[in-house]
Amino acid sequence: MAQQSILGRIAQLTRANINALIDSAEDPERMLDQMIRDFTANISETEDAVAQSIGNLRMMEDDEREAVETAGEWGAKAAAAAAKARELRPTSPAEADRFENLARVALKRQIDFENQAKDLRPTIAQQTEVVGKLKDGMAAMRGKLEELRTKRDELVSRAKIAEAQSQVHDALRSVDMTDPTSEIGRFEDKIRREEAKVAGQSELAASSLDAQFESLDDVAEDAEVEARLAALNKPSGAS
Repeated sequence: MAQQSILGRIAQLTRANINALIDSAEDPERMLDQMIRDFTANISETEDAVAQSIGNLRMMEDDEREAVETAGEWGAKAAAAAAKARELRPTSPAEADRFENLARVALKRQIDFENQAKDLRPTIAQQTEVVGKLKDGMAAMRGKLEELRTKRDELVSRAKIAEAQSQVHDALRSVDMTDPTSEIGRFEDKIRREEAKVAGQSELAASSLDAQFESLDDVAEDAEVEARLAALNKPSGAS
């Protein structure tokens, strides 16, 4: 995966508007689960590519460091050969020339490695910048993944709460439909009717008893009448 395509992919994924996607999804929970799977897979793939980029950068840094060290070693050899040439010049010009030529070879090698290190530095600087962006992008992707997981957990929690509230509302509607107070009211009406019936029966019984006493009064009155009539009919002087 090329570095630019990695950065493009990271930018595309981290710009995803989760809230907008949730609002437009028919099944937000399933959509978030799929996004979490996609992000996890992309992070794994991107991590491999970023690791390779970091590895390449470290190799170039090693090459540059090694070139600098090797250039220094050849510089030391050139200095030693030049010093030997100066030492031999008065007594052995031919040998001095040989060491001077060795110094030239060493200097050429020193320059080659210095140029190698110099050529690597811009590439290392550029690669260091890219690796920094890739690391930041990876952190952003991991942050987005955590955001997805948080949204998913929040959504599931809200769904459970809504379901529980719906069950409570259904239970309340069920209670309303079979309102126990209405049953109590009907039971109270039944008792009142029974009480009224008993009161009516009591009143009826009382009326019957009064009638019986009235008939007794009539009998007593009739007896008084008869007694007085018998007294009137009694012959005078009769005892």
